Amino acid sequence: MEEMLESLSATVAKANSLEALTRPLLEMLEVVTGLESTYLTSIDEENAVQSITIARNTGELLIPEGLTVPWSDTLCKRCLEQGRRVVSNVSEVWGDSQAAAALGIQTYASAPVCGSNGEVIGTLCAAGKNSKTLGPRARSALNLFSKLIAQHIERERLVEELRRSNEYLTRFSLTDSLTELPNRRALRDELGRLLARAARDGSYVLVGVFDLDGFKQINDQFGHLSGDQLLHQCAGRLAGMTRDTDMLARVGGDEFAFVGPGPVDEKEANQAAAGLAARAAEVTAGAYSLRDTRLTYSGVSAGVVAVRFLSVDQALGQADAAMYLAKRARQQRKNEAAGAGPAAT
Repeated sequence: MEEMLESLSATVAKANSLEALTRPLLEMLEVVTGLESTYLTSIDEENAVQSITIARNTGELLIPEGLTVPWSDTLCKRCLEQGRRVVSNVSEVWGDSQAAAALGIQTYASAPVCGSNGEVIGTLCAAGKNSKTLGPRARSALNLFSKLIAQHIERERLVEELRRSNEYLTRFSLTDSLTELPNRRALRDELGRLLARAARDGSYVLVGVFDLDGFKQINDQFGHLSGDQLLHQCAGRLAGMTRDTDMLARVGGDEFAFVGPGPVDEKEANQAAAGLAARAAEVTAGAYSLRDTRLTYSGVSAGVVAVRFLSVDQALGQADAAMYLAKRARQQRKNEAAGAGPAAT
């Protein structure tokens, strides 16, 4: 008994998965019960089936992993309903069980594996083809092992919930809730990575800032809900022109920013920046359906630069300055053209 407790202590301490915990426990359960098959099951009450998840077989009785049987015909269900943990004459007590008869099970021991809410999620079992009486030591081991497995499953569930929660919080902290684009923090992190890589390989980074012209007037005239719709639809149009290696982010109320890897050649990088700015203005211009209003919008003012060997703030500052130059040029053209600006139909 003392050797088993030492082995049990070591098993629990170093187990980093359900399988790593369960297999040594099944081996110990075989020793203390003297039964040839020991196994862990899972119960799917919704589909009314029980499955063998981890098994150990050392004799003629073979209960394979992956075996799935109707829950209504299982010995485990009978044990739970009748409060019997051990039966040494299965053919007499449960002669109606087709699964037991097919496998030739004569001695059966089972303990429930319960979730934190008390729901039975599986069982820990031992079975043999011969009739065998199990003493208090074997019964205690069965109960103890089932509780250890239940605790491990619950711990794994909590760890998984924590992982998912952390992923959600990370995404939430790096995502703009309206457009579902990355936010300023995420963009700055990505730009830092791109600039560091560019410093190593001598390539350029494309950095753009896009500002929605006349957005305040649209908000005032048509309402904030319509303004939000315009932002969301502009975001979709801008995202449609990006590559998988690029990042488009919403960095302000009516401002978006772009970062992406550029060519190594300076001339090609500047051409790529100019082309990106032109496409941004082009794809965001045109008709928008905002609630009950159809709006013809002139598009964004776009400033895109090709940079390297700069800090994040310097790179964004250059792109912002280029955007304001584009905005002034657009405004000058509007002033020269009669009737320019957003119009509702």
